[in-house]
Amino acid sequence: MDFDLQWLLIGLPVAFALGWMASRFDLKQLKREREDAPRAYFKGLNLLLNEQQDKAIDAFIEAVQYDPDTTELHFALGNLFRRRGEFERAVRVHQHLLGRSDLKAGDHERAQRALAQDFMKAGLFDRAEAAWQALEGTAFDGEARLALLSLYERSRDWQRAAAVARQLEAAGTGAFGSRIAHYECELAEAADAAGQPFDAEAALQRAREASPQAARPVLLAGHRLLKAGQPARALDTWQALLASQPASFLLVAADYARAALAAGQGAEAHAALTQALARLPALELVQALEALEDPADPARLPRLLAHLQQQPTLSGAQRLLAVPASQWTEEAWPLLQSAVKRGAAPLQRYRCAACGFEAQHYYWQCPGCLTWDSYPTQRLDAL
Repeated sequence: MDFDLQWLLIGLPVAFALGWMASRFDLKQLKREREDAPRAYFKGLNLLLNEQQDKAIDAFIEAVQYDPDTTELHFALGNLFRRRGEFERAVRVHQHLLGRSDLKAGDHERAQRALAQDFMKAGLFDRAEAAWQALEGTAFDGEARLALLSLYERSRDWQRAAAVARQLEAAGTGAFGSRIAHYECELAEAADAAGQPFDAEAALQRAREASPQAARPVLLAGHRLLKAGQPARALDTWQALLASQPASFLLVAADYARAALAAGQGAEAHAALTQALARLPALELVQALEALEDPADPARLPRLLAHLQQQPTLSGAQRLLAVPASQWTEEAWPLLQSAVKRGAAPLQRYRCAACGFEAQHYYWQCPGCLTWDSYPTQRLDAL
């Protein structure tokens, strides 16, 4: 017993000493690794600021190897991969973060958002949709719904786009009434094309409720009435638009004249268009008036010349050229010249033979590629 006790008394201090030495070694090793991690991190940051992304990525990978649990390094590395277009590597980094059970809730949401951005940038819209949907109800809820709205618009899924837009508006993110009206009009046009008039009418009603001042539902409603053989009702619908939004009315000016002729209300429509032309000089209104008149009406040419004087455009000049020259007055030719000159001026450009840079003025040295004597001296009509 004395012998055993003696060795025990000797062994305990030895074991304690060895354990203390081992712990000191581990502490030094751990301290060295912790010192190496920030050193690699700051090295990567410096390289990133110097726009040396390849070397910065290598430095960040080294830092992650020293300290795999550092989430910020993973986020930085994933963002670098995404910026460089290496979406597969970015996805792997962010999926690795999401797979960690010790990740905080806030960091988990950040990783989910980063993953959704990876899929968006990579053009993987179906996977991006699922990733954004996983963020609903989180701190990134608004951003996720806006991204989903963009995805649904891109895929022309108007029903889901309208639903998301209504959710965003209800949450106070912004006003989406105008966009909802467009979505519903798209649904109405699709329903009409599929032979579902009742669904089309319901969609138009929702569009008007979403944005009472929107012009598109009114335009579409008039077109549907005209197509259904109700030109008088189409005229009434568009008449309100002519009074409230004459600029939008220009899109249906020709159809308005056609509906007026079909409804036997040419004189009333002519008077309304004449008043509108006095407020808004537009070639569309001039053409609509001509559609209601006899080709030999003497008022046609003076009205066209007055329009050319106010707006000397190539379209107006083309309209004048359709009139027989024998009917022209003295002021017709100068107005035609003025319109052609004004319309052709922006098209006349010098084009660099080296890089294709176009300019209205001649340059001895190209402002685009800095090449000397690269501009031909002859102008081109750049269309």
